[in-house]
Amino acid sequence: MTTQVRSRPRERLLDAAATLAYRDGVSVGVEALCKAAGVSKRSMYQLFESKDGLLAASLERRAADFEVRFLPGPDDERSARERILYVFERVESQAALPEYLGCPYLAVQIELKDEGHPASRVARRVKENLMAFFRSEAARGGANDPDLLARQLTLVFDGASARAGIKVDDLSGLVAPTLNALLDAAGLC
Repeated sequence: MTTQVRSRPRERLLDAAATLAYRDGVSVGVEALCKAAGVSKRSMYQLFESKDGLLAASLERRAADFEVRFLPGPDDERSARERILYVFERVESQAALPEYLGCPYLAVQIELKDEGHPASRVARRVKENLMAFFRSEAARGGANDPDLLARQLTLVFDGASARAGIKVDDLSGLVAPTLNALLDAAGLC
């Protein structure tokens, strides 16, 4: 006989918010969130100040997973160029999955259009961390202008994620040549 341990209401709400917001957008209703999590609205408001707070907490909870999924580990000994290319190989790999709908952090920023929203602040921080990674690798690899290259790489990341997420482009064979041309132009070793 197996016993299933049901997760706590807080975790179920965080999971439901992450899943539904990614699939349906941040305008998903409280009713749908609570139904998916199997908790009452009263319980939700006891655990989270608001739906906005729940969305922010769900994004925060998944931020570490986002970094693990896309960024090479700190002990990875590849060159700066290879480490940057790794990020985009991961995007290409994720984009090939049928359930891929783009970068959840970019989607939140686009949908909310409110820099002060708690979920927007979390999304912005995650995206800033990605740009900081690119900037660090660009500097380590000897790029002419690490700040500019980091911004360009973030632009390519967001564009590739968005186009693949809305299923208008297949990233296979597109990203690597684009990046290599950009990295070459930046003088990255």
